[in-house]
Amino acid sequence: MKKTILLLVLILFGMVTVFMSSSVLFDWFGIREKEGNYVPGIVWANFVCGILYLVAAYGILKNQTWSRFPLTISVIILIIAYIGLFIHINNGGLYETKTVGAMAFRIGVTALFLLITTKIFKK
Repeated sequence: MKKTILLLVLILFGMVTVFMSSSVLFDWFGIREKEGNYVPGIVWANFVCGILYLVAAYGILKNQTWSRFPLTISVIILIIAYIGLFIHINNGGLYETKTVGAMAFRIGVTALFLLITTKIFKK
């Protein structure tokens, strides 16, 4: 049951992440304009992590212990991007205030995905 819920949430989160970040990166559906002062490095990090979420979901579906690896890489990418965001902000770069909170949320959710995946495969 826990595995099924994790799998569904991970797939949904991954698909939404890939769609939204690619929409900003490639200016699909005019979403880029609606995002305001986005930071490209953050959007790229989210895009890569979205793909890694889907890879991890595939691994979980196939009962593969390596499914923790893409999530670990995602946490690392997000932390590095978060540090980069603060460097960008300190250098006077334009950004949206919501990005700071959204990145903290994304790091927390990804760490939770990793924790649950680790617990599932320890059994």
